[in-house]
Amino acid sequence: MERWQKILQNCICNGKDLARYFPVDIQEIDHVAKVFPFRIPVRILDLMKDQGDPIYRQCVPDPAELAPDSSLMDDPLGEERHKAITHVVKKYPDRCLFLISNQCAMYCRFCTRKRKFRQDFTITQKQIDEGIEWIREHTEIHDVLLSGGDPLLLEDQKLQYILEKIHAIEHVRFIRIGSRAPVVLPERITRKLTAMLKKFHPLYINIHCNHPAELTPDVVESLRRLADAGIPLGSQTVLLKGVNDNVETMRSLMYALLEARVKPYYIFLSDLIYGTEHFRTSIDKGLEIIEGLRGHISGMGVPHLVIDLPGGGGKITLVPDHLRKRSGKNYTFCNYLGEEYLYPDV
Repeated sequence: MERWQKILQNCICNGKDLARYFPVDIQEIDHVAKVFPFRIPVRILDLMKDQGDPIYRQCVPDPAELAPDSSLMDDPLGEERHKAITHVVKKYPDRCLFLISNQCAMYCRFCTRKRKFRQDFTITQKQIDEGIEWIREHTEIHDVLLSGGDPLLLEDQKLQYILEKIHAIEHVRFIRIGSRAPVVLPERITRKLTAMLKKFHPLYINIHCNHPAELTPDVVESLRRLADAGIPLGSQTVLLKGVNDNVETMRSLMYALLEARVKPYYIFLSDLIYGTEHFRTSIDKGLEIIEGLRGHISGMGVPHLVIDLPGGGGKITLVPDHLRKRSGKNYTFCNYLGEEYLYPDV
């Protein structure tokens, strides 16, 4: 058994074990966990300064997760509606989502697939092979996103099998992996794993990071190994109340990501997921943060602010409005300092 697998075995998964670290209500924690299970690597607990801090909020069960709200949904992105076959989702003309893992190193309390972990979530070898065959038969698919769960929680041999099969399909032009493992389980990013992954270029990995405190030296080292293997890295961040819903935190996070050779890719407004109302922020808050990034950090560090539309409508990009007025061919724009400038159109 590899070191990262031993770490997974020793994760905190119940109220009694969590109470060794924080003075929590054990019954309350376990009551929430019966509906939405949790798993926290010990290294993540060591990052928490106190109860309710940004790291704590992301991974410790909260009674607010069980608060009824008719406006929220189990499947806000319509993945079940857009399911091509079991574990393959196709919402866009040229790409598909392929769920290949039913495990995460840490179960984020705001996960868009919380529904998957409320019941037995299994992925069999037969279903993996059926997904690969579906991709092979659909020549319009040029881009395959591997997700789950977390694809990097598969053992090297199984992940290599999937990558080999998809990489060999002529019409698939590149593969993407979505993973939180480099951030919450950096021990998973072994030299053996990166040596295997670099065989399947063009391969992209989007990590998931929400707060600068997550980018510890061992996490940065795991990202360096991936980048040194020639894998372009992007980061997807979810805007979360009480975690990162201010300009200062987001700016610090974007700088830290760039230093770790990760391109900030998306800031998501929270999906309408049942059990996550306490994390939601307003659209105006998202625009305020993007406004606070533009001009104050390189354009490389300004991600797209997006909403993944309910019902499977796909992603739309939101941008602050810098157009102040239009007079004939003349446009007046406002820059990041609030200064107005005239721009004549053609």
